[in-house]
Amino acid sequence: MRIRISSLVVTACASLLTVALPVLAHHSFAAEYDSTKAITVKGTIVKLDWVNPHAYFWVDVKDASGKVTTYAFEALSPNALARQGWNRDSLKKGEEVTVDGYLAKDGKPLADGSIHANSKGVTRADGRKVFQGSSADEAYTK
Repeated sequence: MRIRISSLVVTACASLLTVALPVLAHHSFAAEYDSTKAITVKGTIVKLDWVNPHAYFWVDVKDASGKVTTYAFEALSPNALARQGWNRDSLKKGEEVTVDGYLAKDGKPLADGSIHANSKGVTRADGRKVFQGSSADEAYTK
């Protein structure tokens, strides 16, 4: 009987640890982004992924010569964005935006070739604010 109870306890503990591992794997802002590398870009939304643990959106930015650079911005979680009143349709493909954010520490492009960054805030062409806050701070503003 003792062996059976011990086996159950060990199995239960192992199961709980397995479930908890994804929580431990979640990165902090400081681990991935550089708060001294603040950027502001103005461009066009080309893609938006409303996924956990963080929403992402891609912005094409044209320089003076017409060369396009794509930025992949990490945003807050969909839950945090929803608490601010936004949803997966709050930004549209083709919409012009200005994004304030921070570059990734490693400076390496993502698999799709885009520049990896964290968004602090997004402003639409008409001046309305979207996606306020970053994984860098605890308080999300409305």
